[in-house]
Amino acid sequence: MHTATLALACLAVGAVALAQDAPPELRLGLIGLDTSHVIAFTGMLNNPNHPEHVPGAKVVAGFRGGSEDIPSSWSRVEEYTKQLQEQFGVEIVDSIPALCEKVDGVLITSVDGRPHLAQAEQVIAAGKPFFVDKPVAGSFEDCLQIARLAKQANVPWFGGSSLRWWSGVREALNPEVVGDIVGCDAFSPCSLEPHHMDLAWYGVHGIEILYAAMGRGCKTVQRASTNGTDVVIGVWADGRLGTFRGTRTGLHDYGGTFFGTKAITTAKGHSYKGLIEQIVLFTQTKQPPMDPAEIVEEYGFMQAADESKKQNGAPIPVPEFSLD
Repeated sequence: MHTATLALACLAVGAVALAQDAPPELRLGLIGLDTSHVIAFTGMLNNPNHPEHVPGAKVVAGFRGGSEDIPSSWSRVEEYTKQLQEQFGVEIVDSIPALCEKVDGVLITSVDGRPHLAQAEQVIAAGKPFFVDKPVAGSFEDCLQIARLAKQANVPWFGGSSLRWWSGVREALNPEVVGDIVGCDAFSPCSLEPHHMDLAWYGVHGIEILYAAMGRGCKTVQRASTNGTDVVIGVWADGRLGTFRGTRTGLHDYGGTFFGTKAITTAKGHSYKGLIEQIVLFTQTKQPPMDPAEIVEEYGFMQAADESKKQNGAPIPVPEFSLD
């Protein structure tokens, strides 16, 4: 065989082998089309020309959802549904079981955390790995129930804010740079929504940054609150202190200062890319990138913060729990 012909033949065989070795593109489904996240996430996954494109999965199906008592939900669900159909070719289905039949993994993206438990129950029944967008649940009790049901059924899941996975936060928390974390001051916007715990609607972004740094083990929470600002102090079992500042006035941003044994580092900004990369990897491997018990503790932290506000800043214990 001619040398050039042989080379081309080898390249062709190699290409076939690579194609066979490459994992198949995953099919993802969205539950709740009433948040800008569905457009942002789908754009990054489905559009190879997106500046932050993440390969390996595409959104192929969606279930509208929507909450009639939250204007930012019902006023946007039709607009986002139409955009998903026309711009990305997403199929809209009329039930969660129908969606689960069409996908390899599920993103529960309803902007309202209250229906997440009922939605997760149907996904768990179908045995599909799933991610729950913020707020993971409408209450600490609902979040705990999601974790328990998923564990009982051996269905992998994780959830929360993109800020935990933003590259700026991950780089600032690199243990080779910062060492062991001895404290954290996190911040984010903290607009309120009357059907949710105060910190769960938007403050959850900063709470996730705080927990990304500190990990589990917060024992008591104290909160000072005014019309424009919340400041929450958490005391961890090992004596470390972590704070969250939630803003409702002034310039809004996301970030934190991380106090370590080697350095003090900072991060400010945000991106969805790190989260989308985690979702794709999670759906491929079925291995959650974090302990679900940490998610549950975050919601216990936020519940304790609400109770502290009611008691004029008194220290409130973070509820103890078991996933069994």
